[in-house]
Amino acid sequence: MTYVKWVIFVIFWGLVASVLHYTLPRHDVVRIVNTEVRRIDFGDNSIFWANAGSGNAASASSRDIFFISSVRPNGRPRVYRNEDTGWIWPPYFKLDSSNLQTKASDLVSSSENPKWVSVRHYGWRFELMSIYPNAVSVKQVDGPDYSGVNWFNIIFLTGFAILVYAIHRRLSRFREKRIDPVVEDFTDRFEAAGDAMEGKRGRFRRWLADWKQT
Repeated sequence: MTYVKWVIFVIFWGLVASVLHYTLPRHDVVRIVNTEVRRIDFGDNSIFWANAGSGNAASASSRDIFFISSVRPNGRPRVYRNEDTGWIWPPYFKLDSSNLQTKASDLVSSSENPKWVSVRHYGWRFELMSIYPNAVSVKQVDGPDYSGVNWFNIIFLTGFAILVYAIHRRLSRFREKRIDPVVEDFTDRFEAAGDAMEGKRGRFRRWLADWKQT
């Protein structure tokens, strides 16, 4: 039973951690090398794409998507999609993908004269399924060593931890006051019934032994 509880515990918190890791914003320092629009045909990875932008006709099969191509300070490529999230999940309420694409285009630079940019984004990059993180904002920074403090994540995770602890304490108190006494009472009644049954069996066995002797 303990093993099953631990498996459920690990699976549950693993799913929570995955959702938080996908949804919470992160920052990359990159050099933007290109911006473009691609026609994307959605397949099994459609869950990782946002809905059509505000005012655009929705299509379940394909749509034009903004992309921002960049290079990290270590030379590794980094590609972002640039989609509106609208009023759906995740709750970034992003409605300015066209403006963001314009800003990104204005920040395109070469390796000889680089402009380093901090890209705020959420999501994962998974080449096998063509999944891209979604850029939320871009801003030019002083250099590749720029390191900003992600205050939103710090505040959110702190608040989330406090909330989880508060819920855990309330559930523990509820269990101690309401559930444990009922379980203990049921256990005591069950054990008492078992003792009574065992006593009756003992008397029956003694009667049977006396009957055999006669």
